[in-house]
Amino acid sequence: MDNDQQSKDSSDRFDLLSEDGKNRKSVVCQRCGSKVLCPGMAVFAEKELVLPSMRKKSNLSTTEGSADGDTLTAHWLVDDMYTFENVGFTKDVGRIKYLICADCEIGPIGWHCLDDKKSFYVALERVNHT
Repeated sequence: MDNDQQSKDSSDRFDLLSEDGKNRKSVVCQRCGSKVLCPGMAVFAEKELVLPSMRKKSNLSTTEGSADGDTLTAHWLVDDMYTFENVGFTKDVGRIKYLICADCEIGPIGWHCLDDKKSFYVALERVNHT
């Protein structure tokens, strides 16, 4: 990534963060606009995760062992699944459940490892902010 792209990403990210490192804006589905998180409900976290390519829920459960995905590092971290407004979960794929939009079922927009009950990650690149 070149310096111009890095500075653009940094300034975009700054617009999304409040002073305490939480989401300043609502987090919404890119496809249908359904609200995923209200402002101030998640903290910014950098963690390298591989998410399968975006698709409908019926195709997500077949992605185990598939290399068809994206490595993402910028996420909203939520520590309680009841914090979400409209999020669904896929069936277990190994030790992982993927987060999807509960309204249009597109995803994955995020990731949850069953070994860690208090970490739900929503990829910034997979959602919009309003």
